[in-house]
Amino acid sequence: MDKNISEDNGETVADGSICGYDSLHQLLSTNLKPELYQEVSRILVGSNCGRPLEKIVLPDSAKALSSKHDFDLQAVSFSADKEQMRKPRVVRLGLIQNSIALPTTDPFLDQTRGIYNKLKPIIEAAGVAGVNILCLQEAWTMPFAFCTREKKWCEFAEPVDGESTKFLQEFAKKYNMVIVNPILERDMDHGEVLWNTAVIIGNNGNIIGKHRKNHIPRVGDFNESTYYMEGDTGHPVFETVFGKIAVNICYGRHHPLNWLAFGLNGAEIVFNPSATVGELSEPMWPIEARNAAIANSYFVGSINRVGTEVFPNAFTSGDGKPQHNDFGHFYGSSHFSAPDASCTPSLSRYRDGLLVSDMDLNLCRQYKDKWGFRMTARYEVYADLLAKYLKPDFKPQVVSDPMFHKNSS
Repeated sequence: MDKNISEDNGETVADGSICGYDSLHQLLSTNLKPELYQEVSRILVGSNCGRPLEKIVLPDSAKALSSKHDFDLQAVSFSADKEQMRKPRVVRLGLIQNSIALPTTDPFLDQTRGIYNKLKPIIEAAGVAGVNILCLQEAWTMPFAFCTREKKWCEFAEPVDGESTKFLQEFAKKYNMVIVNPILERDMDHGEVLWNTAVIIGNNGNIIGKHRKNHIPRVGDFNESTYYMEGDTGHPVFETVFGKIAVNICYGRHHPLNWLAFGLNGAEIVFNPSATVGELSEPMWPIEARNAAIANSYFVGSINRVGTEVFPNAFTSGDGKPQHNDFGHFYGSSHFSAPDASCTPSLSRYRDGLLVSDMDLNLCRQYKDKWGFRMTARYEVYADLLAKYLKPDFKPQVVSDPMFHKNSS
């Protein structure tokens, strides 16, 4: 499951994990005949234009970096039907998942620099592999310490044009690569308040813009409102030289209307940089992004960090369980989903990794035409209901059986 990709050009994907279902893949591939496994796989992970996904042959330099620095490396291609009026619009995307580099008890500056040093060869591998747009995981420069509710971790916050952006701008210019940089932002112009933010760095090293996390979890250890509140940037779509991208940060993936809004604004690719643990969300992980890709006719890149992060002071979660120093295993399993319901194998549950994928953005329009979701949606009906729901005197539209009330009285 964690092997590097095959070097055979055009090989179809049959030996990777199934879109987040590592253990399921292992069970099925071991116990089913090859032809039956292929059929089960088709149903579970879909098919891309009626065919299994194909693997990509990456340069030897990228594979050498993977071997030397021990990170998972996979590369898969999505295709689209050939059109007569439009040329293919193939873009190469990359997702990076990683664990922290040093214990959370080490000096903060050492922790951040350790992560930078860990990611340098992975970003270099993305660059030499020809990645056009690269996305890192949520709050990648720090441990995901928001579970502790201790304010000392605020020291990791930085301005939009801070150290991590400057670090990534050099790679963007070197490799002509757009980079999505999810950080803990300190807004220097508005009282130094904090935000959970994704900075979009253009392929020329410029800052295109930013998006702040729309939905803040208040679920057990993930009570992040101790540090920052809901974002104020709406649902921006960033038009880059390679395509129109958006960022649905972490908890926003649980909100279908959040996904919808990015689609209405014209997104072709939506990244979901996350930090989530197995006990809480792993059954949802392979499902929500694929649903979003299907319903909104765009590609989704799902990124989750890796490892178990142990903090010096124990904390509780408001769930009646004993206090603890970690809040579970970040299970990685980063993957891509497509509008035709197909998805890539996922990266490892335990190792740092880089997932590379080619995708023909023409597939987005092709599936808008095929299913007609935009045409058949009833936005005016939904808007009317939402407008009523927001009023204090809202009453749900429930039609009761008169016999039910008569019999109960």
